[in-house]
Amino acid sequence: MKIYLSGLDFDAGKVKYNDERLIKLSEKFKPKKIAPFFAEFITDDPEQADAIAVRKDNILDLLIPDIEKMEGRLERSENQDEKKLAEKCIRAMEEEKALCDIDFSEAEKSVLKALSPLTFKPTIIIDGDISTDELIGRALKKAGIMFFYTAGQDECKAWPAEKNSSAVECAGKIHSDLARGFIRADVVTFNDMMSVFNMHGAKEKGLVKTVEKDHIIEDGDIIEIKFNV
Repeated sequence: MKIYLSGLDFDAGKVKYNDERLIKLSEKFKPKKIAPFFAEFITDDPEQADAIAVRKDNILDLLIPDIEKMEGRLERSENQDEKKLAEKCIRAMEEEKALCDIDFSEAEKSVLKALSPLTFKPTIIIDGDISTDELIGRALKKAGIMFFYTAGQDECKAWPAEKNSSAVECAGKIHSDLARGFIRADVVTFNDMMSVFNMHGAKEKGLVKTVEKDHIIEDGDIIEIKFNV
């Protein structure tokens, strides 16, 4: 995940996210390998970012180019719906609101996605001090990204996925073969896993759900994929 920084005193580069759940899972399983999530901070080419973090005092640096883009669309477009959308966006941005915080219809979202205004990307506005962990956490939440986990003695790993991802979609995040040969998944919540010794213990206590490919994985779930290729 690339996070564009505006007005924030963090260096560009990859930054580890200190995920409390992954830390606790690692303390429990004592794995040979721990694989945390890394975000990438960028300070150039905001168009390449998945999310934006901007100091409150710098928000106009992002909004002004977006306003100019919408004003140009308003002048050129002959479509009345597009004109109304441009006016709606301009009004919101003149109140220093990022476009990602405005309610749009699906049709309006489709138009904005094509226009690609910067603040239509998930944008968090920072007022005061913030740690890298808090910044990354807020950016993930704004972007609708959750974590699921694989955990055992070999490795504990945090996997980012869009909220409401299915079991087979999460399997594909781990490896394409797991999605292609998906049979079923064993799923246990983070809190339930922390109450037992391991996945076997969770199964003995009836805490594990065996699910089909369309099952929605929740934030924090630990999963094991059964597959055959």
